[in-house]
Amino acid sequence: MNISVNGREVEARPGEMLLQALQRNGIHIPTLCHLDGLFPSGACRMCVVEVADRPNLVPSCACPVSDGMNVQTHSRRVVQARKTIVELLLANHPDDCLYCVRNTDCSLKNLASELGVRQRRVVGSKRSFKEDTASPAIERDPDKCILCGRCVRVCEEVQAVAAIDFVGRGSQTRIGTAFEEGLNVSNCVFCGQCVKVCPTGALREQSAMKQVMQALTRKDTITIVQHAPSISVTLGEEFGIKPGVDVAGLMTAALRRLGFNYVFDTSYGADLTIMEEASELVHRIQNGGTLPMFTSCCPGWVKFVEQSHPDFLGNLSTCRSPQQMLASIIKHHFAVKHGIDPEKLFSVSIMPCTAKKFEASRPEFMRDGIPQVDAVLTTRELARMIRLHNLKLDALVPEPGDAPFGERSTAAKLFGASGGVMEAALRTAHKLITGSEMENLKIDAVRGFKGIKEAHCAVGDLTVGVAVVSGLGNAEKLMDQIREGRNDIHFVEVMACPGGCICGGGQPFSFDPAVLRKRAQALYQIDKDEPLRTSHANPAIQELYKEFLGAPLGERSHELLHTHYAQRDVLV
Repeated sequence: MNISVNGREVEARPGEMLLQALQRNGIHIPTLCHLDGLFPSGACRMCVVEVADRPNLVPSCACPVSDGMNVQTHSRRVVQARKTIVELLLANHPDDCLYCVRNTDCSLKNLASELGVRQRRVVGSKRSFKEDTASPAIERDPDKCILCGRCVRVCEEVQAVAAIDFVGRGSQTRIGTAFEEGLNVSNCVFCGQCVKVCPTGALREQSAMKQVMQALTRKDTITIVQHAPSISVTLGEEFGIKPGVDVAGLMTAALRRLGFNYVFDTSYGADLTIMEEASELVHRIQNGGTLPMFTSCCPGWVKFVEQSHPDFLGNLSTCRSPQQMLASIIKHHFAVKHGIDPEKLFSVSIMPCTAKKFEASRPEFMRDGIPQVDAVLTTRELARMIRLHNLKLDALVPEPGDAPFGERSTAAKLFGASGGVMEAALRTAHKLITGSEMENLKIDAVRGFKGIKEAHCAVGDLTVGVAVVSGLGNAEKLMDQIREGRNDIHFVEVMACPGGCICGGGQPFSFDPAVLRKRAQALYQIDKDEPLRTSHANPAIQELYKEFLGAPLGERSHELLHTHYAQRDVLV
C-alpha cells in the first residue's frame, strides 16, 4: 500500500507499524523505548508523528499503517513535542555528562543536540538513588535512568531472566532488583544485553581499566593479554573503520604499544576447547553418556542453567571456556616453561562479553585463591585505553601475535558468531569418529542470525542431530522440548547474546542489522580464505598435547581444562 509522508509517496506493507515503514524508506524517527522485534510499548513518545484527520499526535512505533495515510514526521507540532519530552527528561537528569562513560554515545544527549535544546526551561529535583556497584560485571546508576524500559524488556522477553523490573509508582517509579538487592545477589546472568540497549549511562560494565593500567606500570610484573575471536572484527568500529574489517594485526600492535609483554589469541584457546569438547561429545555418544550435550563456552548461559534449570547440569559439557583454558595453560605451562613466577604474571583478556568478568571471578577457576584471569576488559574498554594513549589504530603497522598461542585455525575464529562453535566441533568430531576430514567444512544450516537453528549431519555411520541457539529465551524453548521427550538432538550450542559474541554486551554499540551481518561475514571470510580450517590440524595445538597435556580428556587435561558446575541458589 502507499502512504504520504512529508508530501511524498512511500511504500508500506499491510500489517506493519508506521515506524517500520518510515525506517525502511530511510526516514529517521527518534526513539528511546523501541526495540526491534518486540511488541511496541509506546512508552517514551519520542517517535510521535502527525497523522491527518487525527486530533492527537500518535506514536509511530504502535500505529499500524493504513492505505492513503497522510503523515508529517517533522512538523512544528511534532518537533516541539519531542523537544518537550527531552526537556522533561533532562529536568532531573544528572549534569555530569563530562564524566559519564556514555558521554560520546548517549542517546539522550544526542537527542538534546538534534532537537536544539540549549537552555533549561524545566527544573526538577535531582534524584539520589544509591549506585549498585557490587556486581563483578555490571554497574547500575539509577539516577541516570530515564525509565525507557528497554533493559527490563530485553532481560525478561529476550533473555527470560527478569532480574530487573519497574519498582514503585508515579514519580517514585524506578528500575530495580528483587528486594532491592544488588545485581551480585540477583538472578542476573551478567550477559550485558541490558547495558547494550540502555540509551544512557544508567547501566555500564564494571571497568577493569585502572587495574590493568596499574599492572602495566609495574616493572616486576609480566603482563599477558589474550583477545577473543570476535574482537578483531568489531574493534575497528570504535575508530571509524568500516564494520567487518579484521584489525587483528593493528590490534596486536596497539596492545604492544600499551605495554603488554605477550599478546595471545583466545582463538588458540578455542581450538583447545574444540579438541576437548569434540572428544567429550564422541565419548558420550559412543559410551551412552548424557545427551544432548550442551556447550559451556558462554558463562551467562552456564549461570542460567545453574540457577534456573539445574535439571540440565548433567547435559553441560565439563569443558572450560576458551578464555579459561588458555589462561590455565598460560599460568601452569607457559609460565613454568619460560621461568616466569606465576605470582608475577598478570593475565588479561579482551572479551566481547561482560559475563566473562563474572566467569574470571568464579572460585572454580582459582587455584590457591589466585584467579587464572586477573582482569577482563570489554571491546569498549580496550578502545578507551587505546584512545587514552593517543594511539591511531589505522596508522599502526600490523604485527603478528606471539607464538605459540598466537596460532589458531579459522574454525576457532568462527566462535565469534552464533553457530561457530558447532561448526568447528563437528569438523573435529568427524575426524575423531571416521578418521577422515569432512568433504565440505562449511555447514550453512548452523550459520545466520536465526534464534534456533537445527541440522542433522552424517558423521560416518552416525546421524548427529545438532541445534544452535542464541538468546536465553530461545534456549528455554528448546529445553522445554527436550523435557517433553524430544530425543533427536545430540549436541547443542548456546550463546546468551542473540547473534553470538559479535553482538555481545561488551561490543561497540550498534543495532544496525547490516553492521551485525558484516561482523559475521568477516569471520566467515577468514574461514574461507585461510588454509588452516580445523582445530585438530593446528600444529601449535598438536605440540601442546605432545609435550604437556598428553591426550584430550586425559588426566592433565581434566585438571587444567575441565571443571564442574552445581545448582546455584537464585540469591547467591
